[in-house]
Amino acid sequence: MEGITKRFGPVTVLDRARFELRAGEVHVLAGENGAGKSTLIKILGGVHGDYDGRVAVGGRLVRLRSPQEAAAAGVAVIHQELSLIGPMSVADNLFLGGARGRGGWVDEARQRREARGCLARLGLDLDPARAVEEFPLATRQMIEIAKALSRDARVLVMDEPTSALNAPEVARLFELIQTLKGRGCGIVYISHKMEEIERLADRITVLRDGRWIGTAPRAELPPARLIEWMVGREMEAPREAPAMVAGAPRLRLRDFAVWPAGGGARAAVEVPALEVRAGEIVGLAGLQGSGAGDLLAGLGGARGSGTRGGLWLDGAPVRFRGPREAIAAGVALVPNDRKAAGLVLSLSITANATLAGLRALSPGGWRRPGRERAAAEATTGPLRLRAASLDLEAGALSGGNQQKVVLAKWLQIQPRLLLLDDPTRGIDIAAKREIHQLLEEWAARGMAILLGSSELPELLALSHRVLVLHRGRVTGEYTRATARPEVILAAAMGREMAAGGPPPADDHPELGRTLPG
Repeated sequence: MEGITKRFGPVTVLDRARFELRAGEVHVLAGENGAGKSTLIKILGGVHGDYDGRVAVGGRLVRLRSPQEAAAAGVAVIHQELSLIGPMSVADNLFLGGARGRGGWVDEARQRREARGCLARLGLDLDPARAVEEFPLATRQMIEIAKALSRDARVLVMDEPTSALNAPEVARLFELIQTLKGRGCGIVYISHKMEEIERLADRITVLRDGRWIGTAPRAELPPARLIEWMVGREMEAPREAPAMVAGAPRLRLRDFAVWPAGGGARAAVEVPALEVRAGEIVGLAGLQGSGAGDLLAGLGGARGSGTRGGLWLDGAPVRFRGPREAIAAGVALVPNDRKAAGLVLSLSITANATLAGLRALSPGGWRRPGRERAAAEATTGPLRLRAASLDLEAGALSGGNQQKVVLAKWLQIQPRLLLLDDPTRGIDIAAKREIHQLLEEWAARGMAILLGSSELPELLALSHRVLVLHRGRVTGEYTRATARPEVILAAAMGREMAAGGPPPADDHPELGRTLPG
């Protein structure tokens, strides 16, 4: 890709960018949110056909004007935002646009047989006849990866492929990447996780503000220099987390249970006791299916009547039948699926960023556009949102910038209890650090925070205490002094372990692997 320039109206998002991928290499495409990475790979994937510059695949000049043309040229893209169709089956999603059959008729038996083979490559034992929407986000992420692999592409683009995966799933994906490299497949890998970049990259290319900054072998681009290329300045050394100044109990649970979305015979998570004090950040750790997300959804009113047990806020018993009641009580929930539950993609950035505080900004029931815009500027500013205008639709933003709008929304109400489910998913290194500092500042002002994250380093850096869940049950609780990665992961896999003891590596080989994030 040479001299790639792309404009959306008067806004230039790529300015003479370039990128080269060799057969059998993993080439990391790095840059902050809004740097132009997603636009560049959308051009490669045929989503945007109107651009200036030249693209060649296998030495042949091409202009790919649709994803179908890209697939025919041997290019497959795993987008950060999933492209699956929920009501359709796993098999139909895998072969969408290339159904197996003859004479216009779909051979469902053949599709299911081939689908099982594609899924098996990723260690997935799923019924390919089931609808995609029946599976959790992590499983849908793996199905999206299987869909791209089913095309036997020569060029495979992976945009944040591990954002919703647990440690064993990440390990399987990394093994598959090495296999694909050995077959001569070129892999474009986009990630904001430094550990993944250091582990996988053969070469790294950095974009900033739509421009090519440089390309270098991984060995010649250590983390500090990489970050400097990305942000255009040296990063400050990480600050040590401030000591907690705990206040009175803000949240208290006793024998609290949350049922799965849609109901079920058994609770998704049961917590005998939990207390979060004002000014305290309590982390929730666990592998996929642990129940951490269900607990956060239940506390935020997202499960309606699907909760049982005692729930107190500042000593007063409460029960939320919906998110509106939770918000009115000063409880805010940042969900892990921003597109489905965090944003209204067709509305502007301003409308989304002020949604939670719209009533306060609209005295007498009349909207005040000037007030809304000023409030949106005040909340998006600290998060360094990259957007040409706050009038842009939220759906036009990159994934990381969308997540910033979700977080900005809750700045409007300054909640007394903040529930976070993977709040930095898809956010670049600099913005992640700023969000961490913001959470610490909120806690220092007396906010109680319950933080669920798939990134263990994030939990360890921010949490004053860590509660570990395994299959809906509490299996461990650790202070900042006793929380260690191997101890927490052992508890997350259902194995109790003394805080000072060695990890049971013989029973759980995953414990010896690098954790995602």
